[in-house]
Amino acid sequence: MSFIPKHPVVTAYPKNAEAMAEAEIMSSYLKEKNITAPFGSIYDEELRKRVRRGEFDLLIMAGGDGSVLRACHLCAPSNVPVLGVNLGRIGFLIQVDKTNWREYFDKLLNGEAWIEKRMLLKAEHIRAGESLGNWIALNEVVVGRGQNLRPVHLTASVDNLHLTSYVADGLIASTPTGSTAYALAAGGPILPPELRNILLVPIAAHLSVDRAVVLSEGSSVNIEVQSENTVLSVDGQAPISLMEDDHVLITASDVTAQFVRFGDAGYFYRNITVHMNGNSLRLPR
Repeated sequence: MSFIPKHPVVTAYPKNAEAMAEAEIMSSYLKEKNITAPFGSIYDEELRKRVRRGEFDLLIMAGGDGSVLRACHLCAPSNVPVLGVNLGRIGFLIQVDKTNWREYFDKLLNGEAWIEKRMLLKAEHIRAGESLGNWIALNEVVVGRGQNLRPVHLTASVDNLHLTSYVADGLIASTPTGSTAYALAAGGPILPPELRNILLVPIAAHLSVDRAVVLSEGSSVNIEVQSENTVLSVDGQAPISLMEDDHVLITASDVTAQFVRFGDAGYFYRNITVHMNGNSLRLPR
């Protein structure tokens, strides 16, 4: 089904002056098209409250993949789609860039866009039976070593059944979206974004299972920490210190990320091929 927004908002990362300036230009461009679209920082608390209250039906994010991740964390619980405009370096999550956003905005207003839904993970930190916090992840949940170079000892269970134990730098629990992020760098497979699976990928496993495991959407993963110097990080955010015997429970989230897309669903393979070929061209010969 085509998607035409009526009440968009344009945001950017405040420490990126170029992105903030471009966001203002985007807002003005939409105004010329008789669409009111306020703009501001993705961290502006009043703007965030308005997103949560459901005042907008689209959030346009000017920035890179990291900015789109932050936008997704804000928008997914309120069922607000995200349209990324790439002003960063890579842009795995983004179809539109700073050279062609006007063309795509015109397509958007002409009804030539569609909504892609992607699975999110929920991560819960549990200590002595008490929940200390929970988060949603578009890419991955990582339980890994902190600043020390020693590997960590982890035990993973799936649906309350022991899977395996790891001596490794860490363990990644990834969505299909995250399969092209940290999980890919750790040797995991690439999963199409429309799948709804949980991917487990160990990081630098030592004398333990070093293969990725693909689980069904309904699986529940329990990672038990069996050593000190272990941290939890969700979508690359600031690490949270874990203690021995802590648990990180990972399940599919009950909310879904929504992205505005253009053209056919094959954009994903074209996008990833371009990025991988680009990286190989940049390697020294």
